[in-house]
Amino acid sequence: MSNAISRSSVVPAVIPARFAPYLLSVLRIAAGLTFLEHGTGKLLGFPAGLPFIDKMPSGLLYFTGTMELVGGALIVLGLFTRPVAFILSGFMAVAYFMAHFPMSFFPAINMGEAAILYCFVFLYIAAAGPGPWAIDRD
Repeated sequence: MSNAISRSSVVPAVIPARFAPYLLSVLRIAAGLTFLEHGTGKLLGFPAGLPFIDKMPSGLLYFTGTMELVGGALIVLGLFTRPVAFILSGFMAVAYFMAHFPMSFFPAINMGEAAILYCFVFLYIAAAGPGPWAIDRD
């Protein structure tokens, strides 16, 4: 008989594991909606006042806005989730190194926190899949 106490018997789970797939869907939908919002801001002017828009070349503005709008919508719907999330992860890595990193090494200074978070959230979604609340359910 062992005197070791398992961690699971001492620290109860705050959120039961059975909710994990649903929380993956919540993460996907929340990330997709906020990403889509960046696209609507660039292409439709809503919400107004997004930083750096006036400094972006128009071709880049329309390209990034389209990626964010269409990619965000597909992520929200859970349609073509894995390939879209993988592409958006790379897109955000490139955006970080092109637009933010040259200003400073530190994300808090170069305002690249969102780009880094989107990059790794989309990479996780590409690996984990869309969750149960999606059009394509793996």
